[in-house]
Amino acid sequence: MVVVRLWADDSLLMVTGEGYHPEGEFRRDGQPVDLEEYPGAQLLLRGALLCNDAYLETSGLDTQRSYRLVGDPTEGALVVAAAKAGFWKEEVEEVQPRLAEIPFEAERKRMTTIHPDPTTNGYVAYIKGAPDVVLQLCDRVYLRGREEPLNPERRDEIVQVNASLASQALRLLGVAYRRLKELPEEPQADQVEQDLVFVGLLGMIDPPRPEVREAIALARRAGIRTVMITGDYPDTAMAIAKDLELFHNEGGLLTGAQLDRMDEVEFAGCVEEFDIYARVAPQHKVRIVEALKEKGHVVAMTGDGANDAPALKRADIGVAMGVTGTDVSKETADMVLTDDNYASIISAVEEGRIIYSNIRKFVFYLLSCNVAEILVIFLAMMVGWPLPLTAIQLLVLNLITDGAPALALGLEKGEPDIMERPPRPVKEPVINREMGWGVIIQGIAITTITLIAFRVGLDWFPNNLPAAQTMAFATLSISELLRAYTSRSERQSLWSIGPLSNRYMQWAVAASLAILLAIIYVPFLDPIFDTAFLGVREWMAMIPLLLVPSVAAEATKLFLRRQRL
Repeated sequence: MVVVRLWADDSLLMVTGEGYHPEGEFRRDGQPVDLEEYPGAQLLLRGALLCNDAYLETSGLDTQRSYRLVGDPTEGALVVAAAKAGFWKEEVEEVQPRLAEIPFEAERKRMTTIHPDPTTNGYVAYIKGAPDVVLQLCDRVYLRGREEPLNPERRDEIVQVNASLASQALRLLGVAYRRLKELPEEPQADQVEQDLVFVGLLGMIDPPRPEVREAIALARRAGIRTVMITGDYPDTAMAIAKDLELFHNEGGLLTGAQLDRMDEVEFAGCVEEFDIYARVAPQHKVRIVEALKEKGHVVAMTGDGANDAPALKRADIGVAMGVTGTDVSKETADMVLTDDNYASIISAVEEGRIIYSNIRKFVFYLLSCNVAEILVIFLAMMVGWPLPLTAIQLLVLNLITDGAPALALGLEKGEPDIMERPPRPVKEPVINREMGWGVIIQGIAITTITLIAFRVGLDWFPNNLPAAQTMAFATLSISELLRAYTSRSERQSLWSIGPLSNRYMQWAVAASLAILLAIIYVPFLDPIFDTAFLGVREWMAMIPLLLVPSVAAEATKLFLRRQRL
């Protein structure tokens, strides 16, 4: 955040420079100016500097000096702006140390500090806060070194300047002062913050990070609605929202004052209409969260202050800021953003969707394979056939042939449309209706081809049960390995995601296939695994059967895609 505009002495000045490096110029109409000619601007910066809890830490040599902000970014921007005018906090506070203060409160939207006044040998209170709030407490204005009455015309002029700057997506603070004859022992807001002298306005820009606009668009495609809740002016909030393409409905803005006039029933009926909430207090956030939850939404709320803790607690997912957040907000939240970046939330959503999708994939794969193995044994016993698979063959299937591809499915990078899908219902189980039908279809397909291969083996080798069992074992194993490729997506075809795009799957299938062939063709392993040598004739019979489950899986996905069109 950086100060880019200031209004004082009836003049609008531009402030140059970036970040927390205190180098820049003050310009009017594009030309550099000397602040000695603008006593109001100097008083504005001095007041904003003293009524401030932030400071700059410096390190390094003069030629390579670096600066680091300690404190709130908004207050830090004021400290940097004052430093650009030659006002360094340590030097100014030596002359005017803080003697008392009335801390900032969200309800008051302002803070006050009291210092010695070198010009009168008395005391001066500096007040910094929301311009509309500060302006209401003023009856005079400081112009060109003099205090003048704040008549309605001048008040309207300040209001118009404030609205104009707010419409440029600037966050604004007003500064005022009051001279005091005595130092209050326990300063009270209603005693100190009255009959003030308005000094000027400071306009700061907190530019959205470049990646935020795309993150909001991606969230919208994923069925996630983004709502802005801010203490800024409606014009400021609307300008930022339009820049981010967040604001689409001209009537979709609600202020805190308007919200106060609504009862719970009325607000719950229209809460989904608003994209922006401006000039809100912390308690409003709780009402917004509760109203959205009543509408059945899963609500994630971000916040950084101690006053945000109730809203973070009420939200389904409380998200605290890791950089600017208070300890209270971090302890209350479910998640802490280490970079305070909205785009990180959307990246986390995408990663979460990938993880959940991968869980579904290997659950689907393992269930369909295991259901088929159970059905093979069960149906063979029902019709009075010998067992198609021995105990050790089933063990090999479960530990090696099924296990390795299932692990590879858990390492999928994610499907291209993972963020184009709507959020799943909250109460939807992992094994939903679609997966249930898929398990049934795959179970039938794999069971059928395995029993066919076993029956062919029994007919060809009536006196050699291990040969028939080997044909069933090989058919079942390889069909499951091929099925692992089609399990890489529940809806997308294998060719659209790339058959070879998961290198872990290549290693898993290759290793499983090598183990299978070794069990069949290494002679000393035959008696261990009850297998027999398979020739070309057997493979020619099995190859068409091996493809059936994969073809059935792709046909099922094609049907599901067409249903969604």
